[in-house]
Amino acid sequence: MRRTKRSLCAGAIAAMLLLTSSVASVSAHPGRTDANGGHTCRTNCEKWGLEYGEYHYHNGGGSSKSKSNSSKSKSKTTTTKNKSTTKNTTPSKSKPAAPAYAKSGLVVYVNGTKLSFDSDPLIYKNTNLLPLREIAEALGASVAWDKQGGTITATKEDRKMTLKLGSKTVYYNGKAETASAAPKVIQGTTYVPAQVFARGLGATVAYDSSANTLDITYE
Repeated sequence: MRRTKRSLCAGAIAAMLLLTSSVASVSAHPGRTDANGGHTCRTNCEKWGLEYGEYHYHNGGGSSKSKSNSSKSKSKTTTTKNKSTTKNTTPSKSKPAAPAYAKSGLVVYVNGTKLSFDSDPLIYKNTNLLPLREIAEALGASVAWDKQGGTITATKEDRKMTLKLGSKTVYYNGKAETASAAPKVIQGTTYVPAQVFARGLGATVAYDSSANTLDITYE
């Protein structure tokens, strides 16, 4: 009989403890939960580390405030990544190569008479180039052109000069010398080094770099 009473007393005490724990749990999270398992705090919010009116979950889901901060952090990371990708894909710009041949603006005089050219005088690596036909006519020279071999032969009285397209070797009466530039066809016009060609025909040449003029004299 005594054992039965003791058992009843122990059961009553356990039931009271269970009821007390349940009440404490309810007071810790007052209010009903919604379909998501949470609700807005209206009672004892500061006691549980919450702000008044803050939405929180009863099942360990955290508060809506924490979820919002996580979303912002994720958005910031994505934006930074996109900026980096845009910077790396920007194409680089390269400067165009300068042309090898350029108009020189050279003014040429033959025995004091200024020449007029149909094709502009050019400059290449500090060498003045003139149109072959026009400078040969101004110096009174005859020109023979071998298209197959690319050979140019200019003669005047007892002087003979031979040049070849693309070659710096020039022959004066059969004697080879090296010119500063080779004859070249540019946009359909054959150009020769001005000073080399004039001296090969016995003319005297004077170049004034400050005035950009070339004076050619011959008898």
